Amino acid sequence: MASKLDQLRDMTTVVADTGDIEAVRDLKPVDCTTNPTIVLKALGTPSFADAIDEALSWGAEQGGTGEKVVNAVADRLAVSVGTALAGLVPGRVSTEVDADLSFDVEASVNRGRRIIADYEERGVGRERILIKLASTWEGIRAAEILQKEGIDCNLTLIFNKTQAIACADAGAFLISPFVGRIMDWYAKSTGKTYTAETDPGVLSVRSIYDYYKSNGIKTVVMGASFRNVGEIEALAGCDRLTISPALLKELSEAEGTLERKLSPETAQKVEPIKLDEKSFRWAMNQDAMATEKLSEGIRSFAKDLEELRTIVRGRLESARTAQAAQ
Repeated sequence: MASKLDQLRDMTTVVADTGDIEAVRDLKPVDCTTNPTIVLKALGTPSFADAIDEALSWGAEQGGTGEKVVNAVADRLAVSVGTALAGLVPGRVSTEVDADLSFDVEASVNRGRRIIADYEERGVGRERILIKLASTWEGIRAAEILQKEGIDCNLTLIFNKTQAIACADAGAFLISPFVGRIMDWYAKSTGKTYTAETDPGVLSVRSIYDYYKSNGIKTVVMGASFRNVGEIEALAGCDRLTISPALLKELSEAEGTLERKLSPETAQKVEPIKLDEKSFRWAMNQDAMATEKLSEGIRSFAKDLEELRTIVRGRLESARTAQAAQ
């Protein structure tokens, strides 16, 4: 019998949530998704030593203020990781807009355009890239602008259906509703232990899936942030699932029949909901879990981004000191 991973691939597009080149080569996902945490880990491996040296040399040749160069080099490194991954997968690679721009529409749009331009300079077309934005009201508006320019977006850090509806209204190509982080919040706040079928994160994604499919919405639903294979199996049939290498390996070694849980034909009918900025912000305000996890996610990505910039800053200063001593 085929492994559960092979069975999952027959009903869902499997995406690797990693910058680990060897894991991608071994597990052969269709797409890859990255974030600042993943980029940091990737740059700590020997595979990207040359990319770091290239980006630092490039940065040393740039004009402008010190911090602008630091930020530009950090951005270049993120694209370096994405370019390497694009050479290994047949589908898309998601690259994240800086988390500290999550509440700035104009800056997010400009950053998204620059990411696409950087990829195109390296021979990777925009049809291979998804611009990843936090699902704040401002991030969703930035995605709306980029989508109209032919730049496809991945709206991330989605914790409730209101965010998902706003993303669909904006014409987003893909959304990443988080499963494990939702379950984490409820497990901590209630003290309960959840099964795959009662998991609040699983139920949230199923609700979004039903809304999209019953209303003919084309935006792709990609479940993310899994804590165990049970959550993944409970969403078998979802459009896409982005999964860590450890859980992909576990699925590849698992035997038995994998039951399809989601399909457009069996989606529950859900009436369409009209949203504007006021109703979006009120719905988020009323959902303590979504508000807290969205803010926490942005802070976490921003922290890792600053750590990356700190590493770049130190390396650039060391290079300048060495050059001045010659």
